[in-house]
Amino acid sequence: MRVNAYAAPSAGAPLAPTTVERRDVGSNDVLIEIRYAGICHSDIHTVNGDWGPQPFPVVPGHEIVGVVAEVGAGVTRHRVGDRVGVGCMVNSCGECVNCRRGDEQYCLDGMVGTYAATDRDGTTTQGGYSTHVVVDADYVLTVPDGIDAAAAAPLLCAGITTYAPLRHWKAGPGTKVAVVGLGGLGHMAVRIAHALGAEVTVLSQSLKKQEDGLRLGADDYFATSDPATFEQLADRFDLIVNTVSASIDVNAYLRLLAVDGTLVNVGAPAEPLPVHAMSLIGGRRSFAGSMIGGIALTQEMLDFCAEHGIGAEVEVIAAEQVNEAYERVLASDVRYRFVIETSTLA
Repeated sequence: MRVNAYAAPSAGAPLAPTTVERRDVGSNDVLIEIRYAGICHSDIHTVNGDWGPQPFPVVPGHEIVGVVAEVGAGVTRHRVGDRVGVGCMVNSCGECVNCRRGDEQYCLDGMVGTYAATDRDGTTTQGGYSTHVVVDADYVLTVPDGIDAAAAAPLLCAGITTYAPLRHWKAGPGTKVAVVGLGGLGHMAVRIAHALGAEVTVLSQSLKKQEDGLRLGADDYFATSDPATFEQLADRFDLIVNTVSASIDVNAYLRLLAVDGTLVNVGAPAEPLPVHAMSLIGGRRSFAGSMIGGIALTQEMLDFCAEHGIGAEVEVIAAEQVNEAYERVLASDVRYRFVIETSTLA
């Protein structure tokens, strides 16, 4: 079936209306009528070619919430009318050691991204800036009723991207967590870390979002443009989650960690981040990375967010506003996630 969509025709070109072909619903497939699609900074990196050549035209979007319109004969977990979500991946080998332990995002054969990737049938995946998508049922999540649909869409990327490291490094009561950046990822990290019971500090370039940070659950808020911040907070944190997609002085942030502390990068800047060995050796510190989460962990995250009343703070836009939204994301002029109402594509 052909469906309406917004696509980037080439690297750096404005997105424009188009149509894309969706495969027929197979035995284990789910056809989803998309209602909302979040705009992630990764979408912008991809269509701008920051991460290398892409299979243009590209329909971005991996923060998808919609309603099941049709299911294949072998699908038992989802029914027509269910509210569901799709995140950053739509397939994996399902057989390697990582897939078997629930880390499909680290599939040794390569997980299949929701857009700009080659699916198992050889076709190029196209994302959520569209009216419908067909996805293997094993990669379709249940979106609990306790979360507003628009606010739930960014959870499928921003939510799981921050929940995964917070859970892996055991953020909770008695731990001190710092969040670098208060944007689409950062505001979710603050909310989730607070709900997990950690003591939360925001580290942002300035104090202009301080009121928001404290309202979202932060206990402290510091400006990294002030050199005194790095002196005052030295050796304090058990975990620092860096959410920004630009270069930072990794060594300066490593010095804010307590012994055995970890700085984990979830932002994905295009440039390398140099690390001095002594920044690690001096406190048995670790510099790590984390990428989304497996399907089971993503469902756990959605259920956790519903239980704790957590959703993203969103600005809902029409599809025709997507290029303006991209410019505003690059200018940090969004609090905190743009979400496309995909009915405007019809």
